[in-house]
Amino acid sequence: MTKSVRLTDIAEKMGVSVVTVSKALSGKKGVSEELRAKIRRTADEMGYRPVHALQPDKSKAYTVGVVAFERHFNKIASFYWKMYQELTIQAIKQNCFTMLEVVAILDEENLVPPKLFEEERVDGIIIIGKPEREYVKMLYQNKKIPMVFLDFYDDELLVDSVISESFHGMYRMTEYLLQKGHEKIAFVGTVMYTESITDRYFGYCKALMEHGIEVRPEWVMDDRNTEDGCMGLPYKVALDTNDMPTAFVCNNDVTAYALIKQLKEEGFRVPEDISVAGYDDYLYAEFGDSKITTYAVDIEKMTQRALQILIKRMLDCAMDAKVYAVSGRLIERKTVKKLN
Repeated sequence: MTKSVRLTDIAEKMGVSVVTVSKALSGKKGVSEELRAKIRRTADEMGYRPVHALQPDKSKAYTVGVVAFERHFNKIASFYWKMYQELTIQAIKQNCFTMLEVVAILDEENLVPPKLFEEERVDGIIIIGKPEREYVKMLYQNKKIPMVFLDFYDDELLVDSVISESFHGMYRMTEYLLQKGHEKIAFVGTVMYTESITDRYFGYCKALMEHGIEVRPEWVMDDRNTEDGCMGLPYKVALDTNDMPTAFVCNNDVTAYALIKQLKEEGFRVPEDISVAGYDDYLYAEFGDSKITTYAVDIEKMTQRALQILIKRMLDCAMDAKVYAVSGRLIERKTVKKLN
């Protein structure tokens, strides 16, 4: 079967940008008539068939490449593995096929591009979980096909991104603790490690500040080893047992579960002595039913939106890139106590 000609193919042959090709073929302003005529002539010669609508052809099967990173995939099932599984389910519903590539830690450090990028075997790419900064820049500079970031964004790069509403979600969770009578609240999450953790930290700060409560630096605690991303049960939060908050709000459920185990080892009961709240509404299957009060991320809606955006991007490379935030919901369970 003859491979269909894409805007990127025309742009590469003409030595111009994809945006210029799109404007020329769609009749938009910003392209001289002389260049427009050359692009149209080249497109005709190459056998390009224009798309007349932004709605995807339901009879067409798209192949979607999914790039994830080894450091996000722990020995036991990770949040991003769950996200990929949901993405696969949503892809089937939208007549798409997925191909997963997990980038090794060494390849990420050495800026080795994913094979899916190099071989162009897919119609579009979804990147799950933020890689190192230089790797993100490399992906952006080398992209030849439509690309969407899932669960992270980059302020400097013009790439469609789908994220959870981290700032507002953590603001609501912290506000919930305040309404339960807690004023001595610590935040557990390595700030600046990812955009989502940082956004959640600022949501926590906003809730405290609105209640006239000072953010105490010693109560903003790391939850992982920044070199390898190790978090959860192997990692210990730096606790001062002589000056403890009444509640901890954690940037994810894995951290919350590990913290609860650590607190119990230190002789504290949860929630009788100290309350703990999480985020994501996801735990490893091995952890069992933890009954953690948490803020649920809507993984189904996030993956569905990412696929919809990618398909539209395949059909219109010139549309403006945006960051799409998906809201979640607070779930009350049994790890938070109301204070008198």
